[in-house]
Amino acid sequence: MSGFWKRYRRNWGAVAGLAILLFVLLIALFAPLLYPVSPWQMSAPPLLDPFENSAFPLGTDMLGRDIAAGLVHGARVSLLVGTISTLCAVIAGVGIGSLAGYFGGWIDDVLMRITEFFQTIPQLAMAVVLVAIFTPSLVSIVTAIALVSWPPVARLVRAEVLSLREREFVEAARVLGRPTHLILFDEILPNALPPVIVTATLMIATAILTEAALSFLGLGDRNFMSWGFMIGAARSMLREAPWLSVMPGVAILLTVLAINLAGEGLNDALNPRLRQRGE
Repeated sequence: MSGFWKRYRRNWGAVAGLAILLFVLLIALFAPLLYPVSPWQMSAPPLLDPFENSAFPLGTDMLGRDIAAGLVHGARVSLLVGTISTLCAVIAGVGIGSLAGYFGGWIDDVLMRITEFFQTIPQLAMAVVLVAIFTPSLVSIVTAIALVSWPPVARLVRAEVLSLREREFVEAARVLGRPTHLILFDEILPNALPPVIVTATLMIATAILTEAALSFLGLGDRNFMSWGFMIGAARSMLREAPWLSVMPGVAILLTVLAINLAGEGLNDALNPRLRQRGE
Protein backbone atom coordinates (compact mmCIF):
# COMPACT_ATOMS: atom_id res chain seq x y z
CA MET A 1 0.00 0.00 0.00
CA SER A 2 2.88 2.39 0.68
CA GLY A 3 4.18 1.86 -2.85
CA PHE A 4 0.68 2.32 -4.27
CA TRP A 5 0.16 5.61 -2.43
CA LYS A 6 3.63 6.80 -3.46
CA ARG A 7 2.75 6.26 -7.12
CA TYR A 8 -0.74 7.70 -6.67
CA ARG A 9 0.32 10.97 -5.07
CA ARG A 10 2.67 11.75 -7.95
CA ASN A 11 -0.47 12.77 -9.85
CA TRP A 12 -1.53 16.03 -8.17
CA GLY A 13 -4.79 16.10 -10.08
CA ALA A 14 -5.67 12.66 -8.74
CA VAL A 15 -4.89 13.76 -5.17
CA ALA A 16 -7.09 16.84 -5.60
CA GLY A 17 -9.87 14.71 -7.06
CA LEU A 18 -9.63 12.27 -4.16
CA ALA A 19 -9.82 15.14 -1.66
CA ILE A 20 -12.95 16.56 -3.33
CA LEU A 21 -14.51 13.11 -3.49
CA LEU A 22 -13.85 12.46 0.20
CA PHE A 23 -15.39 15.85 1.03
CA VAL A 24 -18.55 15.01 -0.93
CA LEU A 25 -18.66 11.57 0.70
CA LEU A 26 -18.42 13.07 4.19
CA ILE A 27 -21.20 15.53 3.39
CA ALA A 28 -23.39 12.69 2.15
CA LEU A 29 -22.70 10.55 5.23
CA PHE A 30 -23.46 13.35 7.69
CA ALA A 31 -26.39 14.86 5.76
CA PRO A 32 -28.97 13.93 8.45
CA LEU A 33 -26.83 15.69 11.08
CA LEU A 34 -26.08 18.75 8.98
CA TYR A 35 -29.70 19.20 7.85
CA PRO A 36 -32.05 17.05 9.96
CA VAL A 37 -35.08 18.73 8.41
CA SER A 38 -36.41 17.23 5.18
CA PRO A 39 -35.12 19.04 2.07
CA TRP A 40 -38.68 19.00 0.75
CA GLN A 41 -39.92 21.16 3.64
CA MET A 42 -40.78 24.80 2.92
CA SER A 43 -38.82 26.62 5.61
CA ALA A 44 -38.34 30.21 4.39
CA PRO A 45 -39.72 32.81 1.97
CA PRO A 46 -39.27 31.72 -1.65
CA LEU A 47 -36.41 32.88 -3.87
CA LEU A 48 -34.05 34.15 -1.20
CA ASP A 49 -30.77 35.20 -2.80
CA PRO A 50 -27.59 33.38 -1.75
CA PHE A 51 -26.03 34.87 1.41
CA GLU A 52 -29.08 37.10 1.95
CA ASN A 53 -30.03 35.17 5.08
CA SER A 54 -27.37 33.52 7.23
CA ALA A 55 -29.78 30.70 8.11
CA PHE A 56 -30.02 29.84 4.39
CA PRO A 57 -26.55 30.58 2.98
CA LEU A 58 -27.33 29.31 -0.52
CA GLY A 59 -30.82 30.78 -0.69
CA THR A 60 -34.17 29.11 -1.30
CA ASP A 61 -36.04 27.90 -4.35
CA MET A 62 -39.40 29.00 -5.71
CA LEU A 63 -41.23 27.05 -2.97
CA GLY A 64 -39.06 28.22 -0.08
CA ARG A 65 -37.00 25.03 0.21
CA ASP A 66 -33.42 25.31 1.44
CA ILE A 67 -30.97 24.94 -1.47
CA ALA A 68 -28.11 23.87 0.82
CA ALA A 69 -30.23 21.09 2.33
CA GLY A 70 -31.15 19.90 -1.14
CA LEU A 71 -27.52 19.78 -2.22
CA VAL A 72 -26.41 17.88 0.87
CA HIS A 73 -29.19 15.30 0.68
CA GLY A 74 -28.82 15.08 -3.09
CA ALA A 75 -25.21 14.01 -2.64
CA ARG A 76 -26.42 10.88 -0.84
CA VAL A 77 -28.70 9.91 -3.71
CA SER A 78 -26.08 10.53 -6.41
CA LEU A 79 -23.32 8.58 -4.66
CA LEU A 80 -25.69 5.77 -3.65
CA VAL A 81 -27.07 5.31 -7.16
CA GLY A 82 -23.64 5.61 -8.76
CA THR A 83 -21.96 3.14 -6.42
CA ILE A 84 -24.65 0.44 -6.29
CA SER A 85 -25.42 0.50 -10.01
CA THR A 86 -21.71 0.32 -10.85
CA LEU A 87 -21.19 -2.56 -8.41
CA CYS A 88 -24.05 -4.51 -10.01
CA ALA A 89 -22.76 -3.75 -13.53
CA VAL A 90 -19.21 -4.81 -12.61
CA ILE A 91 -20.40 -8.09 -11.09
CA ALA A 92 -22.44 -8.89 -14.20
CA GLY A 93 -19.70 -7.79 -16.58
CA VAL A 94 -16.95 -9.70 -14.78
CA GLY A 95 -19.05 -12.87 -14.74
CA ILE A 96 -20.02 -12.73 -18.41
CA GLY A 97 -16.60 -11.58 -19.61
CA SER A 98 -14.69 -14.22 -17.66
CA LEU A 99 -16.90 -17.05 -18.93
CA ALA A 100 -16.67 -15.84 -22.52
CA GLY A 101 -12.91 -15.35 -22.40
CA TYR A 102 -12.00 -18.56 -20.62
CA PHE A 103 -14.24 -21.10 -22.35
CA GLY A 104 -14.40 -19.52 -25.83
CA GLY A 105 -16.26 -21.38 -28.59
CA TRP A 106 -20.03 -21.15 -28.72
CA ILE A 107 -20.21 -19.77 -25.17
CA ASP A 108 -18.07 -16.82 -26.24
CA ASP A 109 -20.16 -16.30 -29.38
CA VAL A 110 -23.49 -16.29 -27.53
CA LEU A 111 -22.36 -14.05 -24.67
CA MET A 112 -20.65 -11.56 -26.98
CA ARG A 113 -23.67 -11.33 -29.28
CA ILE A 114 -25.80 -10.48 -26.23
CA THR A 115 -23.21 -7.92 -25.18
CA GLU A 116 -23.16 -6.35 -28.64
CA PHE A 117 -26.97 -6.14 -28.63
CA PHE A 118 -26.92 -4.07 -25.45
CA GLN A 119 -24.10 -1.90 -26.80
CA THR A 120 -26.02 -0.99 -29.98
CA ILE A 121 -28.73 0.75 -27.94
CA PRO A 122 -27.93 4.25 -26.62
CA GLN A 123 -27.49 3.98 -22.86
CA LEU A 124 -29.57 6.98 -21.83
CA ALA A 125 -32.43 6.11 -24.19
CA MET A 126 -32.58 2.55 -22.88
CA ALA A 127 -32.42 3.75 -19.28
CA VAL A 128 -35.30 6.17 -19.92
CA VAL A 129 -37.41 3.39 -21.44
CA LEU A 130 -36.69 0.96 -18.59
CA VAL A 131 -37.46 3.49 -15.84
CA ALA A 132 -40.59 4.68 -17.66
CA ILE A 133 -41.90 1.10 -17.94
CA PHE A 134 -41.52 0.53 -14.21
CA THR A 135 -42.45 2.93 -11.44
CA PRO A 136 -39.66 5.52 -11.07
CA SER A 137 -37.81 4.65 -7.89
CA LEU A 138 -34.25 4.22 -6.69
CA VAL A 139 -34.50 0.47 -7.34
CA SER A 140 -35.67 0.90 -10.95
CA ILE A 141 -33.09 3.63 -11.59
CA VAL A 142 -30.23 1.51 -10.21
CA THR A 143 -31.44 -1.51 -12.18
CA ALA A 144 -31.75 0.46 -15.42
CA ILE A 145 -28.29 2.03 -15.09
CA ALA A 146 -26.72 -1.34 -14.25
CA LEU A 147 -28.37 -2.98 -17.27
CA VAL A 148 -26.96 -0.41 -19.68
CA SER A 149 -23.50 -0.22 -18.06
CA TRP A 150 -22.20 -3.80 -17.92
CA PRO A 151 -21.21 -4.44 -21.61
CA PRO A 152 -17.92 -2.43 -21.55
CA VAL A 153 -16.85 -4.31 -18.42
CA ALA A 154 -17.67 -7.66 -20.03
CA ARG A 155 -15.60 -6.86 -23.12
CA LEU A 156 -12.70 -5.60 -21.02
CA VAL A 157 -12.67 -8.69 -18.78
CA ARG A 158 -12.97 -10.99 -21.79
CA ALA A 159 -9.90 -9.39 -23.38
CA GLU A 160 -7.94 -9.70 -20.13
CA VAL A 161 -8.93 -13.34 -19.63
CA LEU A 162 -8.02 -14.19 -23.23
CA SER A 163 -4.52 -12.82 -22.63
CA LEU A 164 -4.13 -14.58 -19.28
CA ARG A 165 -5.59 -18.04 -19.87
CA GLU A 166 -2.53 -19.24 -21.80
CA ARG A 167 0.04 -17.94 -19.30
CA GLU A 168 2.42 -20.36 -17.61
CA PHE A 169 0.89 -20.07 -14.12
CA VAL A 170 -2.57 -20.91 -15.53
CA GLU A 171 -1.19 -23.90 -17.45
CA ALA A 172 0.53 -25.05 -14.26
CA ALA A 173 -2.75 -24.85 -12.37
CA ARG A 174 -4.43 -27.00 -15.05
CA VAL A 175 -1.63 -29.56 -14.90
CA LEU A 176 -2.05 -29.79 -11.14
CA GLY A 177 -5.72 -30.60 -11.72
CA ARG A 178 -7.24 -27.53 -10.09
CA PRO A 179 -10.97 -27.05 -10.80
CA THR A 180 -11.95 -24.52 -13.43
CA HIS A 181 -13.72 -22.20 -11.02
CA LEU A 182 -10.66 -22.06 -8.77
CA ILE A 183 -8.41 -21.27 -11.72
CA LEU A 184 -10.73 -18.41 -12.67
CA PHE A 185 -11.12 -16.98 -9.17
CA ASP A 186 -7.60 -17.61 -7.82
CA GLU A 187 -5.33 -17.28 -10.86
CA ILE A 188 -6.98 -15.25 -13.64
CA LEU A 189 -9.42 -12.74 -12.14
CA PRO A 190 -7.00 -11.25 -9.56
CA ASN A 191 -4.64 -10.39 -12.43
CA ALA A 192 -7.48 -8.98 -14.55
CA LEU A 193 -8.96 -6.71 -11.87
CA PRO A 194 -6.70 -3.59 -12.00
CA PRO A 195 -8.12 -2.26 -15.31
CA VAL A 196 -11.62 -3.20 -14.14
CA ILE A 197 -11.17 -1.11 -10.98
CA VAL A 198 -10.12 1.89 -13.04
CA THR A 199 -13.07 1.43 -15.39
CA ALA A 200 -15.45 1.12 -12.42
CA THR A 201 -14.46 4.53 -11.08
CA LEU A 202 -15.29 6.11 -14.43
CA MET A 203 -18.57 4.18 -14.54
CA ILE A 204 -19.60 5.72 -11.22
CA ALA A 205 -19.23 9.17 -12.79
CA THR A 206 -21.31 8.10 -15.79
CA ALA A 207 -23.97 6.62 -13.51
CA ILE A 208 -24.22 9.90 -11.57
CA LEU A 209 -24.73 11.80 -14.82
CA THR A 210 -27.35 9.28 -15.98
CA GLU A 211 -29.26 9.53 -12.70
CA ALA A 212 -29.17 13.33 -12.96
CA ALA A 213 -30.50 13.15 -16.53
CA LEU A 214 -33.33 10.82 -15.50
CA SER A 215 -34.29 13.08 -12.59
CA PHE A 216 -34.12 16.12 -14.87
CA LEU A 217 -36.60 14.41 -17.20
CA GLY A 218 -38.97 13.74 -14.29
CA LEU A 219 -38.12 10.04 -13.94
CA GLY A 220 -36.41 10.28 -10.57
CA ASP A 221 -37.66 8.97 -7.25
CA ARG A 222 -39.88 11.71 -5.83
CA ASN A 223 -39.25 10.44 -2.30
CA PHE A 224 -35.59 11.53 -2.45
CA MET A 225 -34.08 14.89 -3.34
CA SER A 226 -31.48 14.72 -6.11
CA TRP A 227 -29.30 17.16 -7.99
CA GLY A 228 -30.95 16.32 -11.30
CA PHE A 229 -34.39 17.01 -9.88
CA MET A 230 -33.21 20.38 -8.54
CA ILE A 231 -31.97 21.40 -12.00
CA GLY A 232 -35.14 20.18 -13.68
CA ALA A 233 -37.43 21.93 -11.19
CA ALA A 234 -35.55 25.24 -11.59
CA ARG A 235 -35.41 25.35 -15.39
CA SER A 236 -38.50 27.58 -15.54
CA MET A 237 -36.70 30.09 -13.30
CA LEU A 238 -33.42 30.12 -15.21
CA ARG A 239 -33.55 33.85 -15.98
CA GLU A 240 -35.06 35.06 -12.72
CA ALA A 241 -32.99 32.86 -10.37
CA PRO A 242 -30.11 31.18 -12.25
CA TRP A 243 -28.43 30.02 -9.03
CA LEU A 244 -31.17 27.43 -8.56
CA SER A 245 -29.79 25.50 -11.53
CA VAL A 246 -26.15 26.56 -11.32
CA MET A 247 -25.51 25.24 -7.80
CA PRO A 248 -26.64 21.62 -8.33
CA GLY A 249 -24.95 21.74 -11.74
CA VAL A 250 -21.66 22.75 -10.14
CA ALA A 251 -22.10 19.97 -7.56
CA ILE A 252 -22.49 17.40 -10.36
CA LEU A 253 -19.54 18.89 -12.25
CA LEU A 254 -17.19 18.78 -9.26
CA THR A 255 -18.21 15.28 -8.23
CA VAL A 256 -17.87 13.79 -11.71
CA LEU A 257 -14.57 15.63 -12.28
CA ALA A 258 -13.23 14.40 -8.93
CA ILE A 259 -14.14 10.78 -9.75
CA ASN A 260 -12.49 11.03 -13.18
CA LEU A 261 -9.31 12.50 -11.69
CA ALA A 262 -9.22 9.82 -8.99
CA GLY A 263 -9.69 7.17 -11.68
CA GLU A 264 -6.74 8.53 -13.64
CA GLY A 265 -4.64 8.32 -10.49
CA LEU A 266 -5.67 4.70 -10.01
CA ASN A 267 -4.69 3.97 -13.59
CA ASP A 268 -1.26 5.50 -13.03
CA ALA A 269 -0.77 3.54 -9.80
CA LEU A 270 -2.07 0.18 -11.03
CA ASN A 271 -0.80 0.18 -14.63
CA PRO A 272 2.27 -2.09 -14.59
CA ARG A 273 3.98 -0.29 -17.47
CA LEU A 274 3.64 3.12 -15.85
CA ARG A 275 4.63 1.56 -12.51
CA GLN A 276 7.89 0.18 -13.91
CA ARG A 277 8.63 3.46 -15.68
CA GLY A 278 8.12 5.43 -12.46
CA GLU A 279 10.28 3.07 -10.43
